[in-house]
Formats: sequence, C-alpha cells, structure tokens
Amino acid sequence: MTWEILNIIGTLAFAVSGALIAIEEDYDILGVFVLGYTTAFGGGLIRNLLIGIPIVNIWQQDLLFAVAFVIIIMVFIIPTKWMKRWQRWVVFFDAIGLGAFAIQGARYAVSIDTPLIAVIIAATITGAGGGMLRDVFAGRKPMIFHSDIYALWAALGGLSIGLGLIRNPFSTYLLLAFIVLFRMLSVYYKWNLPRKINGDRLGEG
Repeated sequence: MTWEILNIIGTLAFAVSGALIAIEEDYDILGVFVLGYTTAFGGGLIRNLLIGIPIVNIWQQDLLFAVAFVIIIMVFIIPTKWMKRWQRWVVFFDAIGLGAFAIQGARYAVSIDTPLIAVIIAATITGAGGGMLRDVFAGRKPMIFHSDIYALWAALGGLSIGLGLIRNPFSTYLLLAFIVLFRMLSVYYKWNLPRKINGDRLGEG
C-alpha cells in the first residue's frame, strides 16, 4: 500500500509542477500535457533504463496515467487569477514529487537486490529525473544542477533506505516529510552546495 500511495503522491505532485511551468512558459494545451506527463513519468523512465527494469512497466500504469490526465486538465482550466497564486506553489509540489519518487526509486532498487550505490542513484534519478527533463523541455537550466540544494535530499533518502534505516510505513512517511521540509528550507534560506566562482575559488552556502 505504501508503494501505491507514494506513486500517486509523486505522480500528482510532478504532474501539477510540470503543468504549472508549461502554463508559465505560455505553452498550448498539448505542451501542457507533454510537460506534465514528462515530469510525472520521466524520472521512472530514466531509472528503469539505468538499473535494468523493463521499460514496458512504465506503460502499464493505467491508473497513474488517468490520474495525471485529470490533474493536468484541472490545472489547465484554473482561472488565470488563481493561477498566479498556484505558481508560488511550484517549488512545494516539486519537493513532494522529489521526496515521493526518491523513496519509491530507492525501494524499487532494494527490492531487486542492487548495491547501495545503485539504490542512491535510483533514488536521485527517480526523484530528480522528471524535473530535469521538464526544465530541459521548458528551455530552463535544470534545477538539479544549480538550484538551492535539490538532488542531495533525494540521495540522502536513498542512502537511508539502502542502509536499512527505513523499515515501516511510519518511517517511510517521516522520511518523505524530511525530504520535503529540507528541500523547502534550502529554498527559503538559499542553501547551496559549493560551486566555482570566477573560475578560481569555491563558493559556500
């Protein structure tokens, strides 16, 4: 049951995130659907390619495709005056999708007995891959490479699952809350990983 709930939470959150950004970029309804579906399912697609899960599994999620369709339609028909308020929530929905899919990807990798590093990679790619494809399709610099700490929270979630620290539904949802909370805190306080500045020194944040 935890697996299905995480799947639905991640799909809803990322479909909303993709649709909102498509509308912000003035895409037509086809573009909104493409970006919404890409964000919702792109991370899982990349994960399957990397750790050898059959790609066909992605297309057998009839319920999730229907859920994404409904939520994208709802976002598209929201009045413009409401949309301006919703756009402030893009980061929040993205954080929920990041956490839910990171946990799901890590659990999937653990279920097929992959090594710890593969669990961490699966968590990071599943959590951040959809958003990365969304940003590329929207002509933006991918959040995973420059934004206030982003993929690190997914990787830490994967590490905790790979080490066997998350063993029951309660701890799973606690981890989800942790990832969402710290992603939002990193945006609010502008936490950043070290980066090169002027080509000769490291920035701190």
